[in-house]
Amino acid sequence: MTIFVDRGITHLDLHGIKHHDVEDEILDFVYKHQDKLPLIIVCGNSNKMIEISSSFLIKKDIKFTSVRYGVLRIDGI
Repeated sequence: MTIFVDRGITHLDLHGIKHHDVEDEILDFVYKHQDKLPLIIVCGNSNKMIEISSSFLIKKDIKFTSVRYGVLRIDGI
C-alpha cells in the first residue's frame, strides 16, 4: 500500500495489494484520513480491484465518484 499526496489530495495506491486485503486497506485509509477529504483511491486497470473497491464503498455508504477508469474519489463518509 502506498499513500501519497498529489496536488493537495491524499491518495491510496492499491497496486500490489492482494484482493482479500483491499477492504481492510480502504477502511483504514478512509478513517485515518477522513479529515482530509476528498481522498483518491487508485485501483489501476484491474476490473476485479475496481469492483471490490466500489462494492465495498457502497456497502459502507461512503460517497464516491469514479473520476476516470481505475480512480475513485472519496467525497464523504
